[in-house]
Amino acid sequence: MHPNIEELLALQSDDNRISDIEKKIAALAPRLKELDSVRQKAADAVQRSESTIESEQQRQRDISARVELHKKQQERNLAQLDSIKKMKEATAAMSQVETTRRLVAEDESELAAMGRRTETMRADVERARAALTAAEEEQASAREEIASEQGTLEAELKEARGERTGKAANVDRSLLGKYDRIRSRRDNALYPLRGPSCGNCDTAIPLQRRNVMAADGTIEVCEGCGVLLYPG
Repeated sequence: MHPNIEELLALQSDDNRISDIEKKIAALAPRLKELDSVRQKAADAVQRSESTIESEQQRQRDISARVELHKKQQERNLAQLDSIKKMKEATAAMSQVETTRRLVAEDESELAAMGRRTETMRADVERARAALTAAEEEQASAREEIASEQGTLEAELKEARGERTGKAANVDRSLLGKYDRIRSRRDNALYPLRGPSCGNCDTAIPLQRRNVMAADGTIEVCEGCGVLLYPG
């Protein structure tokens, strides 16, 4: 067999090996994506529960501040009431005292309800955090396995590419250029003649071309599918 053919076949074998390794590496991505999706859902649940309780606690702070303002206002109202002598002014002041008292009572009732809700929310946060921790622990071995597989495959890929580079240096540059262009569009670029036809698409090759190929090992381009042909 002509040296060019042997070199290209060896190169194609390396390219197929590289392609297989790359596919195996790519196949790891969906597995990792699924793990990430499960973890992200758990992490999102934690974030939602924490955000909910933070909002509730901020409302508690706001209402507590409002209660303090109302209480101070009530103190002023009561002090003012003690100094009022006229019945009409006293009636208005009593109305203001009652209004403020009602506002304080409503706010304190709301604070008590919010306190109960906050306790429930804290429990929700703890459950969400525990679920996230459990998900991470459950995934640890799977992630280690994927990382190990990826490391092994990447080492194999580096080795295969290094071997491929060494073999490519021995191929005629013009022929290598043709091979690489064809290889970029299909899995295999090099096929043997199968009888009088292309080994890939069965297009008949003229007798004269076949004779030349057989005589000196010329590599031809198939006019039907564009692959490189060599005498089988």
